[in-house]
Amino acid sequence: MGTRRKITWICLIVLALSIRIFSRRPEAVEKYYSTGLYPMISRIQRTLFGWIPLSIGDVLYIFLLIAFAYGLVRLIRRLVKKELSRDWALVFLRRLVFACLLVYVLFNGLWGLNYDRKGIAEQLRLDVKPYTTSELAELVQRISGRLNGLDSLAHLRRSELSTSGAVYAGAIGAYASLADSDSRFSCPHPSVKTSLFSYIGAYIGFSGYYNPFSGEAQVNTVTPGFTQPYTTCHEMGHQLGYAKENEANFAGYLSARASPDPAFRYSAYFELYTYAASELYRRDSGLVAGFRKQLRPGIRADFRELKEYNRKYANPMEAHIWALYGGYLRANRQPQGIVTYSDVTAWLIAYAKKNGWDRI
Repeated sequence: MGTRRKITWICLIVLALSIRIFSRRPEAVEKYYSTGLYPMISRIQRTLFGWIPLSIGDVLYIFLLIAFAYGLVRLIRRLVKKELSRDWALVFLRRLVFACLLVYVLFNGLWGLNYDRKGIAEQLRLDVKPYTTSELAELVQRISGRLNGLDSLAHLRRSELSTSGAVYAGAIGAYASLADSDSRFSCPHPSVKTSLFSYIGAYIGFSGYYNPFSGEAQVNTVTPGFTQPYTTCHEMGHQLGYAKENEANFAGYLSARASPDPAFRYSAYFELYTYAASELYRRDSGLVAGFRKQLRPGIRADFRELKEYNRKYANPMEAHIWALYGGYLRANRQPQGIVTYSDVTAWLIAYAKKNGWDRI
């Protein structure tokens, strides 16, 4: 191994160990990374790639998939031909370890350390803790009222949000409105893109994702149109450094609620209703039935449309894929896995108890 390679290996190992040690200090991560270094990194990424219509991050993923497939074919071919020598195997293993180290350092350095920050609850001084069934029922009732109040206006606005560009512009405007009252949610040089994997994502079950290597917020545009405003706000929450799913959900809620567009507010309350009502159903199914009857016909039609969408793209591999993703979430300080998404319910209740239920 040459001198340059040795230096590169040493640098990667030192960086990986430093990240691991630093990540164990949430206060330091919050101060020096999440509100210090990361905003600069994110702004540079968005400035570099935000103006390009095509998703640069997805192109990178396609290239990596091709490279992985090529390497796998070569490995299988050597195994079949019994040409797998000890020296070749050591070189392959060394390259694999190097690639893993590089991805770990880049992922955490560019964004992943945000999983270890104090987070939005600390910023907003929310006392998030277990809640009672009566508090949960109160939340569902409040959200139901918001949905019913927005139903007609939101449906009228849907034709204006028929293109992804209009949705992305609306989400950018929503964060701008929120930033007027809280500058921590400012997002200059936004970078929101349509995922090149939208149809694949429909079968996998994702509605959007954030690409930490390019700083792009990605949206699956195959999903029902009325869900996309909130999804876009959620992914932009990740872009601002709220890595955990409950944090991105709450940032998405705050921004969509601040939007002057009723379709954005409706989209947020629709999503939050699914989380809160599902949890209430587990506790008291009878209460949920009562709230469902109170929903206006247009809202119930949207739930039917979403159910049909999920049925259309259902596949036997989806559960296994989500199980793997749950493992990824648990590995990144989200011990409840997929359930972390619905943790936003506790945050909403904490927010209501601090600021008043009328603020929901």
